[in-house]
Amino acid sequence: MKRILWIALINIIFLLSWVPVVNAQERREFYSGARCLAMGGACIAITNDETALLVNPAGLGKLRNFFGTVFDPELEVTGKIPDFYRGGAFTNPFSLSEVKGGLNKNRGDYYHAKGQVFPSFVGRNFGVGLYGNYLLDAQMSDDGATIDTYYRNDLALALGFNFRFFDGRVKLGFNTKLISRIEVDNAAVDATQSLDYKDIGTEGVGLSTDVGLILAAPWKMIPTLSAVLRDVGNTSFTQASGVRLETSDRPNLVKQDLDVAVALFPIHSNRVRSTFTLEYRGLLTSQDEPDKAKLMHGGLELNLADELFLRAGYNQRYWTAGMEYATEHIQWQLTTYGEEIGTVDQPREDRRYIVKFAFRF
Repeated sequence: MKRILWIALINIIFLLSWVPVVNAQERREFYSGARCLAMGGACIAITNDETALLVNPAGLGKLRNFFGTVFDPELEVTGKIPDFYRGGAFTNPFSLSEVKGGLNKNRGDYYHAKGQVFPSFVGRNFGVGLYGNYLLDAQMSDDGATIDTYYRNDLALALGFNFRFFDGRVKLGFNTKLISRIEVDNAAVDATQSLDYKDIGTEGVGLSTDVGLILAAPWKMIPTLSAVLRDVGNTSFTQASGVRLETSDRPNLVKQDLDVAVALFPIHSNRVRSTFTLEYRGLLTSQDEPDKAKLMHGGLELNLADELFLRAGYNQRYWTAGMEYATEHIQWQLTTYGEEIGTVDQPREDRRYIVKFAFRF
């Protein structure tokens, strides 16, 4: 058994090390948080807090206690946000009509803003939470006639369970998410017409399920394999409509996909531990992704007495870093990461910054 697991680890690491040179495009996950992005976006094998409910429900089996997250706003913006604001002041960074002035003054520059909250109650093997998300990516054409726009606003109720086998060495988790989504995915929104989402957006409700698996060996450094099958059977947003917008158009279908990862958890002393992980995403839809490097992620974390956490990683060719200070009830996280928004022939990094505050009980 030990030999088989090590062979599997080596094979997955070999898979993760293969990076062909091809074109690239941005990928957007249902959920990505400050900790994961500080570690290069790799997290399905290491998640051990309330985010397991969305990232990998098998991670609910790692929780030691029950706790609730009352307030946890997380804001993420492009590093060019000051330029956009100087080009045209706005109060709502997720409103395309408000940021239009900044886009017009910075034609050809990529705008990115994301905000999310996830109040939740989780414990070992069970969790429930309410997820809210705003995301806006936009870029105005050089002639100012159109705006390449992606907008998403999700409201989701998530429920998750986990089952532990063989003293917790095997964890099998499931979640179900009821998602109300408003989406705009249009590379040529007319900049001279209404930019209100009720006029250019799609809307619908979908039911989504993920299945997660974690295999942890009882050896030194706890070598771990993990996999998450996302959006089982595909997720469509046709279950209901007219909940928040009156439109006959529905958001994009989300295809079923598979993510895999490996991780190690060295213990250096009673108060110092670390985590190393590699992750490969999109095994089932990789044929749709011309740039396989976009599917590769890796990161490390240094844990000092469960109070101070230092993180670094690799995300789509670019470095990531972050830190966290945590007490029994308070959590602060700061993260920076690079996102590939260009092509291999013309690479283009969008450097982003995240701040998160959480209050728990």
